[in-house]
Amino acid sequence: MRFLLLLLLLGLTGAGQAQLLTGVWGGIRTQNTGGCFPEYSTELHIIYMQNNSFIGNVYSYDNERYTKINFTGKFNPLTKRMVIIEHSVLQYNVPDSCIPCIKTYDLTFTKSGEGNETLRGEWRGHEMGNNNNCQPGKISLARVAKSIFPIDVYQNDTLARLQKNLKLKNREKDLVQTLAVDTSFIKIELYDNAEIDDDTVTVFLNNTLLLYKKRLTNKPLVLNITAFPNTEYELMMYADNLGRIPPNTSLMVITAGRKRYQLHLSSSEEKSAVVRFKYEPPLH
Repeated sequence: MRFLLLLLLLGLTGAGQAQLLTGVWGGIRTQNTGGCFPEYSTELHIIYMQNNSFIGNVYSYDNERYTKINFTGKFNPLTKRMVIIEHSVLQYNVPDSCIPCIKTYDLTFTKSGEGNETLRGEWRGHEMGNNNNCQPGKISLARVAKSIFPIDVYQNDTLARLQKNLKLKNREKDLVQTLAVDTSFIKIELYDNAEIDDDTVTVFLNNTLLLYKKRLTNKPLVLNITAFPNTEYELMMYADNLGRIPPNTSLMVITAGRKRYQLHLSSSEEKSAVVRFKYEPPLH
């Protein structure tokens, strides 16, 4: 019984710690002699994490030269080891003599004191478009309060494909409320606000499609969002129709830590309801 309890506690501790790895990590990546640049600034965005697996983007930059590459990764909460594997180069601007490198990182997570968190380790890789090895190197990152690059919102492959071909009418934005929250974990629930009359909605967060033509009922449509610190978010509800009783109305319930907000949203063929929020970490 004690052994089972210990396993349960370890699992809960690991899950909680893993969730806290989402966010922005910034620092320096070096490369051994023979590489294109001996040192790069690097910013790592872990945008979604579940069951110790995660996805995100990594930026390497030096003045106007940069690469943006997406990745997947795994974290072991017992050993504190993190392995990140890059996949596709999304954007780049490098000299003609250089080729972006698709990398694998082997990192160790450490935490000492209040808010002092680091990721350190080594990396290796191959050139984009071929199997030629890049000169390997080391990397050292620390959690940072704010990104210098735009923060991507996590979106599954089905919604990404839908959005590529989605054509919506341009509508005026109707700002309902702006919220400052003190936690990164935000739960958003959408209900029909009155009589259930077949209202359907399409929902975007920072212009990223998260819900597509979903019917509002007395059971909530649920979005769980991990907000990055000091980053502005805009959630927009676009009315696909007006139901049997115009306009398209909904009740939005936002749970952020111990705080709970109830907002009444109304969208029409001319306007889309918008709620803005920002995670402001408490000062230590």
